[in-house]
Amino acid sequence: MEKQSRLLCSELCVQRRLYEVTLNCAILAWKDIQIAKKHTGRAIYGAVKAGSHCVPVCEIIAVQEKEDESPCKDTGKWQKVPQSPADSCQRAFTVFYIERMRQHCWRCSNVTFHSSEHSLCLLWVQTIREQLALLTNRPKSLLVYINPYGGKQRGKQIYDHKVAPIFSRASISTDVIVTERANHARDHLKTEADLKKYDGVVCVGGDGMFSEIMHGLIACTQQEAGVDENSMEDTLVSCGLRIGIIPAGSTDCICYATVGSNDPVTSALHIVVGDSQPMDVCSVHNEDRFLRYSVSLLGYGFYGDVLTDSERKRWMGPARYDISGVKTFLSHQYYEGTVSFLPAEGNSGTPRDKMQCLSGCSVCRQSSSDKLVSKNEDSVSDAECQDAWTVIRGKFLAINAASMSCACPRSPKGLSPSAHLADGTTDLILVRKCSRIDFLRHLLRHTNKDDQFDHSFVEVYRVKQFRFTPRYQECDSEVDLRESEETGKRFLSQICREHRACGCMPSQSNWNCDGEILPHTAIQVRVHCQLIKLFARGIEEQSVFEDPYAHCAI
Repeated sequence: MEKQSRLLCSELCVQRRLYEVTLNCAILAWKDIQIAKKHTGRAIYGAVKAGSHCVPVCEIIAVQEKEDESPCKDTGKWQKVPQSPADSCQRAFTVFYIERMRQHCWRCSNVTFHSSEHSLCLLWVQTIREQLALLTNRPKSLLVYINPYGGKQRGKQIYDHKVAPIFSRASISTDVIVTERANHARDHLKTEADLKKYDGVVCVGGDGMFSEIMHGLIACTQQEAGVDENSMEDTLVSCGLRIGIIPAGSTDCICYATVGSNDPVTSALHIVVGDSQPMDVCSVHNEDRFLRYSVSLLGYGFYGDVLTDSERKRWMGPARYDISGVKTFLSHQYYEGTVSFLPAEGNSGTPRDKMQCLSGCSVCRQSSSDKLVSKNEDSVSDAECQDAWTVIRGKFLAINAASMSCACPRSPKGLSPSAHLADGTTDLILVRKCSRIDFLRHLLRHTNKDDQFDHSFVEVYRVKQFRFTPRYQECDSEVDLRESEETGKRFLSQICREHRACGCMPSQSNWNCDGEILPHTAIQVRVHCQLIKLFARGIEEQSVFEDPYAHCAI
């Protein structure tokens, strides 16, 4: 790699110690001159690292000039009287930058450089600002939606105290809207918002708030492009604006899977530096009617029943998910139906290849290139590729489609650890009827490092499209049969709801679509490759956090 030419190099003071400070178009570095002299000629990385610091220019938040009338920190003790007028009124400038902490968290740190020359400080401030101005991916204006009711109802407090100061320091202008009802943000985006004024849209809330904004943004984009969302055959147009997520909800699965933590400050810093992470979106249809979009989990059976039951217990807060989960597990209900899917081909890998989707994922990059090369491949009709479809019939405890790992603090690996964010596929997980003990073993593996797919009753496929039809809707020829048995079934189902001892299972569950219940059970799902982009970078490898100095060198 070619060595970057220096833009500036000066000797400046940091906390009364002299440092050699250098700047090029990629890195700002400062090195303690005294420590460097002690270790001259030694090839000891640890020693050099002890007195050396560096920050990528792309991770500098801002630079601020200030007049430091007291170069020595006021510790409350007697200070030495300055020997010259130059020492009595030094100039200084502060650089605010990203510092990596543990567990993928970021913090806004700062360093202040002192100099007796005012012109030198001005030169440094001007040069750094010029380099920051070249970073055209950074947002300058954002539309922010705050959900004051989600999670622990701390959305506005989190934004005001933790996020707004960071945006202000980075000179980002914001228009803030506090939502007053469900789907307020979605409706505002579709009808009132002038999106041309903004570089991105930010949601402060949980996964439900993100879903609102995603639906509004996609709908607005398709309307402008003249694309019919109700058509399964139409290829959707990718959204131009990026979406930022400030986690403040009961569940923040999407933020955790794309950043690696549910920390509001970390997410705000990803927005400031203008990170961009493409993401696949699944469109869900019932016949010729569009239902919803999904980016994380589509779940039928177990996860659908958990959500259905938890909706009746919203007054309990986040604890409702635990209670409903235990109740659903004990009921141990299975459902009959037919799953049809179109397997993914090419370099998509497999759900069990242990290839985690990290920042700069090669699989997602390859999918992006394939999308540019073959724009018309997705328009192939179902009839033209019927032979490629696989059909599976059976009794299922759960049918899940994971478009991302679905990792969260309780399940660090998620439902599908090797699922990719932007490869144009979803991982279809079929859990067939089994004993309670076996199903419990499967669920417990979501919380540890064991392979949750290593069971005879679990099947997993990487697919581009899939359909599900409950047994009672499988064939039109069964209409007469259903009509003849309709009265008897209604009577028996009523008995079964009230008396579980009969052992008869209900005919259908509900689909859990990113935390929302779908009104239909027979659905068709299609994955749209990289339909939206987030202000995120993907989960960084741990080596970046353990050795940020080497990261700067890269």
